[in-house]
Amino acid sequence: MNQTYYIVDVFTDRVFNGAQIGVFPEADALNAKQMQLLARELNLSDTVFILKSENSECDFKLKVYSPISERNFVGHATIAAAYVLGKYSYVELKQTHTEVTLEQDDNLIDVIITNKPDDELFIQFNRKMHPVIDRYVPDNKDLAAALSLDEGDIASARYNTLLVACDLPYLIVPLRSFDAVRRAVFNMKQWSTSVAPVSPANELLLFSTKSDLNGSNFHGRLVGPRIGIDEDPPIGSSMPAFAGYLSAHEHIREGTHSFVIDRGTLEQRKSVLSVELVNREGRENEIRVGGPAVLVAEGKISIP
Repeated sequence: MNQTYYIVDVFTDRVFNGAQIGVFPEADALNAKQMQLLARELNLSDTVFILKSENSECDFKLKVYSPISERNFVGHATIAAAYVLGKYSYVELKQTHTEVTLEQDDNLIDVIITNKPDDELFIQFNRKMHPVIDRYVPDNKDLAAALSLDEGDIASARYNTLLVACDLPYLIVPLRSFDAVRRAVFNMKQWSTSVAPVSPANELLLFSTKSDLNGSNFHGRLVGPRIGIDEDPPIGSSMPAFAGYLSAHEHIREGTHSFVIDRGTLEQRKSVLSVELVNREGRENEIRVGGPAVLVAEGKISIP
């Protein structure tokens, strides 16, 4: 059996930037074992498989795999899937903005595919959320040791370290500078002895209000015990938690807030995410995360 697949760079308009995602748009004949084998063979951060949905409220169903396991909600994979659906006419783009509803792990994800005048696509997904915020977090000394930084690197005049859970719990840590975010090296021994016993999070989202990209409001990077020291994985899936994090601070008032957060460096796979947070105090918030995507490769693969 042959399967058509695409490799898409998301949150970028240039090839060899952003997050690399594999997309199989006609995956109904595949079982879970085959999907895992294909994700392992492509060996990208994530591979998304598009299936018909049995839910009458959804247009398609998504299943996402890393090279080692199936994944929960993955924001960058959602962008890649919607790009392929629009680019290759699995969804008819009759208007400038086309709405699609995708299903993953019983979650409904509303997506808008915007067909720009240059025939490029801008994809935006919409999630509603009620984040759980925990202010009981490790102190800066322990965090600095776990990140191989100085205690003074963990500081911000406007933001605090918080544990935020939406789909998954993230320990979100503000750092003083872009350089500190890039210098951080996860220390498993220090993490295991000082931070892990008091935190249920397996991933830390480090961020600063400084970046190497003009026009960016934040620079973000994920580290943790399941992430290699030299890896800089996509941050799209952490955006609901990050939006919940921002809404927990008093200076982020009710209403709609727009910002740009980037990942990576100008020299190495820069991703740029456009985010809108609708902050409703005491009620369910809404987040919209969008960006362009670009096709890198397409082909067929034989499945035993």
